[in-house]
Amino acid sequence: MAIPIATAALSASVYAPGDQMLLTVTYSDADTKPLTVTIVVTDAQGNSSAPVKVTAVIDPLTVTVSDDSGRTWTRVSDNGARAEYRAVA
Repeated sequence: MAIPIATAALSASVYAPGDQMLLTVTYSDADTKPLTVTIVVTDAQGNSSAPVKVTAVIDPLTVTVSDDSGRTWTRVSDNGARAEYRAVA
């Protein structure tokens, strides 16, 4: 089983009170891969539906941001591999 990987970076190294902070988190999990499921429904007479394909990610990673200063971090974007959060210093 692979270990999930996450890196985080702030948009600046120093902030003044009231400055906007942008936190970028890049993350991945080698064990979490998209899975395609194909479903065909067949009745008792042998009639079958057209195949339906669904792609899903089983047990995807989620990112949550908090700090010990009580700031509210707002998610700006998250595409499943890179997330951006915004807060005020």
